[in-house]
Amino acid sequence: MSKRVTAKHKLDRRMGQNIWGRQKSPVNRREYGPGQHGQRRKGKMSDFGTQLRAKQKLKGYYANITEKQFRRYYFEAIRMKGDSGENLIGLLERRLDAVVYRSKFVATPFAARQFVNHGHVKVNGRRVNIPSYLVKVGDVIEVKDASKQLEVVVVASQLAERDVPDYIDVDHQKMVARFARIPGLTEVPYPVQMEPNLVVEFYSR
Repeated sequence: MSKRVTAKHKLDRRMGQNIWGRQKSPVNRREYGPGQHGQRRKGKMSDFGTQLRAKQKLKGYYANITEKQFRRYYFEAIRMKGDSGENLIGLLERRLDAVVYRSKFVATPFAARQFVNHGHVKVNGRRVNIPSYLVKVGDVIEVKDASKQLEVVVVASQLAERDVPDYIDVDHQKMVARFARIPGLTEVPYPVQMEPNLVVEFYSR
């Protein structure tokens, strides 16, 4: 499992946005960046800087996945038919840890990665412990029976701060979800604006 080395709150402050929409984000108190120079007035950002920031924000949102993985999603997205930015979002939302998070089985994308990695999740009846596993339309994702009463699961399913999106059907009584369809960008409930087309431009330079 890849290790996340960037603190969540530090990433929020660097971006100047509450990326995950969490109540404890330091951006809720102050929007400037970390460190003694965080309040300096910033000049206009270059096109490259804008594209880089869009990439860092989107990559960071999905539990700060590795650059190697993220680049692989880009190459897969441009090979597919249709808009490459939309394709990129569709691939990211098909990640097993993303589906577990969207289904409200756990509270954060980081917890979802750990939850899958520790073997608490089954896909179509088979245990899968790879967070980057790409689910397909119609796949059934469920929490293992032995894990359904874990505190992290019970607490997450009752969270009022976010809803399960329409492209996932969830039964929280049984802790079972079905990936109904691949979403478009406008359907994904990001707390902040994501710009996948800028990410595509960044890699295509």
